[in-house]
Formats: sequence, C-alpha cells, structure tokens
Amino acid sequence: MVRQRLYPITSGMIAACFLMGCVTVESPAKRQSVDPVAASDARVTLGLSYLERGQWQRAHLNLQKALDAAPAYPRAQLALAHYYQKVGENRSAEALYVRALQDSPKNGDVLNNYGVFLCSEGRYGEAISAFDRAVLQPDYFQVASSYENAALCSMKQGNATEAADYFRKTLDHEPYRPVAMLQLAKIEMSDGQFRAADDRLAEFSQRYGETADSLLLKIQLSRRNGRLDRVEKYAELLRQQFPDSQQYQNYLANEY
Repeated sequence: MVRQRLYPITSGMIAACFLMGCVTVESPAKRQSVDPVAASDARVTLGLSYLERGQWQRAHLNLQKALDAAPAYPRAQLALAHYYQKVGENRSAEALYVRALQDSPKNGDVLNNYGVFLCSEGRYGEAISAFDRAVLQPDYFQVASSYENAALCSMKQGNATEAADYFRKTLDHEPYRPVAMLQLAKIEMSDGQFRAADDRLAEFSQRYGETADSLLLKIQLSRRNGRLDRVEKYAELLRQQFPDSQQYQNYLANEY
C-alpha cells in the first residue's frame, strides 16, 4: 500500500543558541535564501513522526506548515492528504489529491497514492486507472508497488482474473515480493493450477521461510491434492511455529 521515505534535517546552530540563550537576527537576504522544499521536507518528517505516535494536533500543525512552505510540493500534499485519511476527513484528503494531480499530473507517487485512496473508498475502477497511469510515468520507480496495489484492489472488487494478471506483472518487476507471491499462489490454487501454486509456495518458502499464511495455503493445497500426509505435516509446523495465530485457529475450527 502507501510507503513514506523521510529525510530529517537538523541544525547545530539552533541547538547552540538554545543552550547559550543567544538571539540571531537574520537579514532579509538570508531569509530569502532558505530552500522552501527543504523546509517543507523537515516539517513533513516531523509531522509524520507525530502522526505515527498518535499526536494528531502536532502532526496536523507541522504538515500544514510543510504545505505552507511549498504549496505545490507533492510530498507535502501527499503527507497532509494521508493525515486527513487517518483522521477520517476524506473530503479534505481527496481535495488535496486532486490539487496534487493538477500541480503534478505526471507524478507517479501522486497517482499511486490517489489510487490507494480511491480503492479504500470502494471506487475500484478509478483506483485501478490511477495505478495504470502511475506505472506509465518515466521517472516513477515504484512500478511493482503500483501493480501490486492494482492487484489487491482488483481482489476487493471480486475480479480474481484481473488480480492474477496484476500480480504477475508485479512479479515481473520484483520476483520476490512476498504478498504477490502468496496471493497469486492462492488464486492459482482456486483456479485448479495446483502445480503452479505448489511451485510458487516452494519458492516463497525457500526465500522467506515459512509464515502462518504460507503454511495454511500449503495445508489447503495438500488437502485439494488428496495429500493427507502433507496436511498433517504442515498442520504440525503451523502448531509449532504459530500456535497463537489466527491461521492456526482457523485450521482447528476447519474454517479455511
């Protein structure tokens, strides 16, 4: 889903003046030399750190100041939109996404994050269109993430065939994305492609070891193949490694 990359800015001069009680008066020329994007980045970093700690007012204050410092800066726009989503102010969030698209119509991050928002609103067709546009941008480097988002949104829409296509595109760009590997194996199993699903799960386990999800999928696949010995093997591994997991509880209740 949305990935943030934050770069803090510190100032030794500020710390020294705080300790010594000094006062610095900046000339107009020095004030004009401040990079608004750098100032905005610092506020975004601070605001998102407050947001992660649940300090909503401080988060909003700093993210708004980030946008004030650089009103057309996509990172500031996306950060404040993300804040509005977190606090349930979706109209304000969408207004910022629309504004960001107007300012930066070919920015892949803007298109991707707007797609995530649209999918959360149940506007699946618009969301997938935004993801499709994101991957076409020449300077966008999170292509696999957008394809995976499109796949997950297609699954929410109930379109497993489209989801499988997007998961395959995801893995074409990043062959070992764990979510895409497991979800595609699940779809392949549902479609009766047992060999493909088995190979994919084996590849996942070789790369990442076992997880509660991978073991439950192996149990399901083994049962469909009539391999009860393997069902018992993977069930025991699930019990040993993830006894408190929801997946193990589902297995015990035969709800999988």
